[in-house]
Amino acid sequence: MRALPDDWPLREHSRFLTAGGLRWHVQCFGRGPAVLLVHGTGAATHTWRGLAPLLARHYTIVAPDLPAHGGTARPADETLMTLPGMAGGLRALLQALGIEPALAVGHSAGAAILARMCLDGAIAPRGLVSLNGALLELPGLPRAVFSPLARLLAASPLPRLFAWRAGDRTAVERLVASTGSRLDAAGVDFYARLVRDPAHVEGVLTMMARWDLAALEADLPALAVPLLLVVGLHDGTVPPSEGRRVRERVPAAELVELPRLGHLAHEERPATVEQLLREFARRAGVPAGS
Repeated sequence: MRALPDDWPLREHSRFLTAGGLRWHVQCFGRGPAVLLVHGTGAATHTWRGLAPLLARHYTIVAPDLPAHGGTARPADETLMTLPGMAGGLRALLQALGIEPALAVGHSAGAAILARMCLDGAIAPRGLVSLNGALLELPGLPRAVFSPLARLLAASPLPRLFAWRAGDRTAVERLVASTGSRLDAAGVDFYARLVRDPAHVEGVLTMMARWDLAALEADLPALAVPLLLVVGLHDGTVPPSEGRRVRERVPAAELVELPRLGHLAHEERPATVEQLLREFARRAGVPAGS
């Protein structure tokens, strides 16, 4: 889906530019201090369709598609699909935009990318927010087989077969439901469009194959930026207990648990999450624009 449909959420704020040798899709709008929104694996800017307009009343929104996701191109150099590679790519994008985020907000794997950037000095926000963040390694046997299996799938005909299977809306509804979140018909449709795109599916599998959180997990205690962990207690993708494990490694982190919400809590209840972010931004010293 490198070319965005006209009815893609917030399409009027989309722009395309080249940075770090990659053609990016990014949405920029609003006023006030910059808030960087980074989606997770398999998603795109559509995930912020409810939250971003609320935040844009007080902040400048910067929401990119990750490499090989949504409207951003797939890099020729697959090292850019690793955690350090994506962190470096986003740094190049921010430099091209001339933006230094005051607040960084990441969902799922997006939280890991932003934490890596903070640790490496690529960004220096006043605060970092993890929305159902995937910040720790998978325990046990899954850790040993996850990446090799993803590499095999990415190199197989599976992306096209999966995209064909995604034509069955019931299959996509089950996929979304497995996250523990309940989305309306329009929300499910945006994910259906993404998973019907073989290039998007292949990019997701390539990212999964090259993902390694061991170094980040070891470095988390050195995270100096204030951290807010927002956890949906019905998350079916990242166990809610992971938020408590992260807080053990970053004792100064704040943990907020949201009952009855799943992995896509920010899509289910954008107003609730917006209020949490604004309160955290205020505590972190990020002024709201008027």
